[in-house]
Amino acid sequence: MPGQPSTDPVVPRARVANLANVLTGIRMALVPVFLVFLFTDGGHEFFWRMAAFTVFAVAVITDRFDGALARSYGMVTEFGALADPIADKALIGAALIGLSMLGDLPWWVTAVVLAREIGITLMRLAVLRHGVIPASRGGKLKTTVQAVAIGLFVMPLYAWSPVWTTVAWAIMWAAVVLTVLTGADYVVSAIRDSRGRPADN
Repeated sequence: MPGQPSTDPVVPRARVANLANVLTGIRMALVPVFLVFLFTDGGHEFFWRMAAFTVFAVAVITDRFDGALARSYGMVTEFGALADPIADKALIGAALIGLSMLGDLPWWVTAVVLAREIGITLMRLAVLRHGVIPASRGGKLKTTVQAVAIGLFVMPLYAWSPVWTTVAWAIMWAAVVLTVLTGADYVVSAIRDSRGRPADN
């Protein structure tokens, strides 16, 4: 009724300055630090490669925590929803391009992974006004395998044993396959969703 106070429950909005978003910001800030360490002294010094790996590992860990915190404690914000995937792609993209520039990873691997990530991001933006398409099946597994594979390539495996290089390549191949399959699954889901959506007036 007009003039009467509303009895609807008030849903508190999450503050932008929360722990989850702080972790996302830290991950973004670690990207240039990672690149500096990766390229120091020609990019193949044991100490600096281990330093780069440490920074990369810390950044990946923040990715695991910020999403869990946001969902579990009601810290989801529009800023976080936008900044989190940007920070993820900046980290993965910087690592792949850096490794390819150093000659440690073929450019075709970098091209396949980045083409998938950029393509899916553009698709999400294109359909944003119709709603969000759920993440593809295996998306979390793809992200985890990508991070492990890249981490192994960042580590100075050449200083240890050829076995580690073989392991790194096996996991990188798995990451590439998952990248392609989950990308295809996302495209199929988007097409199916668009066909079932009512036409705009």
